[in-house]
Amino acid sequence: MIPDEDIIQLEAPQLSSPERLYLPQIVDGMRVTLAHLGKSLFKETMTVQYPEEKRDLRVENYRGVHRLNRDEKDRVACVACFMCATACPVHCIHIEGGESPWEDREKYPVKFDLDELRCIYCGMCEEACPVDAIELTHTYDLVGRSREEMILGKEELLAIYDATKAEKPRKNPRITGYPGTGNPSAAGPSLAGGNPS
Repeated sequence: MIPDEDIIQLEAPQLSSPERLYLPQIVDGMRVTLAHLGKSLFKETMTVQYPEEKRDLRVENYRGVHRLNRDEKDRVACVACFMCATACPVHCIHIEGGESPWEDREKYPVKFDLDELRCIYCGMCEEACPVDAIELTHTYDLVGRSREEMILGKEELLAIYDATKAEKPRKNPRITGYPGTGNPSAAGPSLAGGNPS
């Protein structure tokens, strides 16, 4: 049984006549509307004539079209670990891994498809990748005439890297067990401990 001192009685507030007619709320709404109208009439407009003019983006946190990064030997940086596909909440990443032709890694993506229409641009794939192979760029004007054109393969994602590597350089992390990745002087300690190569 609940003690009487723990029971709180709530009563409806008594409204005055203007409050029952919602006059204060209407006046507040009209005040906000007129303030916005005044800003748009007498100050600089926020309208941008796209595509001739483009807005300035906050590139620090903007997440646009994906890219697959290349390593320092100009190969695909992905090691087909499937972490990005596993972390993706909408399952828009499809990877087929194969045995790597290079000696410094076991696997590489034979096929890497990403459905840009299904993606919600949450950045989970970017956060999950242990070798910084997939990133979201600042590009937002990707267009296609069909759904098939919006499913980007490995070569298209690498081409986006080639086009955007100057404006967004790769973070290039230092990863234990994958020799040759990262800049040892800039990366700090390794993620898993041990002997970073």
